[in-house]
Amino acid sequence: MISHCKRGFTLEQQQALDNFLSGVERRAFRMAHVATGNHDDALELVQDAMFKLVKQYRHRPETEWGPLFQRILQSRIQDWYRRSKVRHRWIDWFRPPASDEQAEDPIQTAPDPRGRTQTSILQGEETLQQLESAIRQLPLRQQQAFLLRSWEGLPVADTAHAMGCSEGSVKTHYSRAIATLRERLEGYWP
Repeated sequence: MISHCKRGFTLEQQQALDNFLSGVERRAFRMAHVATGNHDDALELVQDAMFKLVKQYRHRPETEWGPLFQRILQSRIQDWYRRSKVRHRWIDWFRPPASDEQAEDPIQTAPDPRGRTQTSILQGEETLQQLESAIRQLPLRQQQAFLLRSWEGLPVADTAHAMGCSEGSVKTHYSRAIATLRERLEGYWP
């Protein structure tokens, strides 16, 4: 689907765009997954953001793709929040209770290639789960500021552009997110 939108591109431009998208996709998916808590929704948001970047902004300079992509992704996440609020009001009434049984994933049960013990892996996973849970509990704007600044490493100006707000707002949201995360996670990190 994306290759269809790349017509008129030189081979170098196509390669640069492919490299950009493959470089950003895992982090973008992780960010969307933390925001939505749902694998399929996160995947759809990232794919939609990638498609829009390719369709509308592929001819922009390569240095602009990162902030543009993050702006598109954050906009899609905000739209998802709005839609899910309305949708979940009605779905929650009809949802059956969750089943305790889950199929065992053979990849998850394979031995660690780095030789870590199962206990250390579980402790790391528990810590990561606590971090993700704490990030999910943040208000959306704080969540966005934290993920864009800490996980993506974007400067304040690019984060402000991606979030569609002022640099001062980014600093405020980021500071509040850090304070809240430190408070909620003090038992997991010194």
